[in-house]
Amino acid sequence: MALSLALPETPATMVGFLAAASNAEARRWLAQEAAWPAGRLALFGEAGCGKTHLARAWAGRDGLVMGGAGLCPPDGPPAASRVVVDDADAAPALALLHWLNVCAAQGCALLLVARVPPSRFAQDLPDLVSRLRATLSVAIDVPEQDLLRDLLASALANRQLVVAPTVQDWLLTRLPREAGAILAAVAALDAASLREGAPITRGFARAVLAPMLAVEDAVDGTASMPQDDPPA
Repeated sequence: MALSLALPETPATMVGFLAAASNAEARRWLAQEAAWPAGRLALFGEAGCGKTHLARAWAGRDGLVMGGAGLCPPDGPPAASRVVVDDADAAPALALLHWLNVCAAQGCALLLVARVPPSRFAQDLPDLVSRLRATLSVAIDVPEQDLLRDLLASALANRQLVVAPTVQDWLLTRLPREAGAILAAVAALDAASLREGAPITRGFARAVLAPMLAVEDAVDGTASMPQDDPPA
């Protein structure tokens, strides 16, 4: 099931979030927490797809957001009506079970965020496994091309990188069609450009991103590559 939420306007937390068909179901379900079975929902998808951004927007300024690997059992009732466990698939079993139980007991809405649905969490604690399997799971789907294009442009702008549209188009056709890959590529280009003081052209991007590109692009760009463009 996909989660598409009709979030209320929360500018402070939704700045930079790119709404699209791939996350529409997630946005819709986040707007219907009263309909969540047992008061909890799991949101899952690939790295960089926006699930954490979306979860934090849902939690708002007064919500409680925790990381999975370092999750500790609650020491009392939650001080918030909305609770998010990010990286829930990496959370310690007992701590996660206690949070599921205390949120249910206190009537708090609990949102689990992970790369896989709860039924695939690597957990073997019986009580936890049964609760996870009963949790409504909503996917953020593979991003569409227009969303990847917007994500690339947004990531470049956030780092104040000036990259010609033709270079951006070239990147989109050669990088994996994954949000995480786009963000990782921009971070690598930013670091290399700062280190070398060089503009980001196609040749520069090809050299920096060789491990991420298709083999023919990484090994030899001369057969199919036009001349480098200026950075802007």
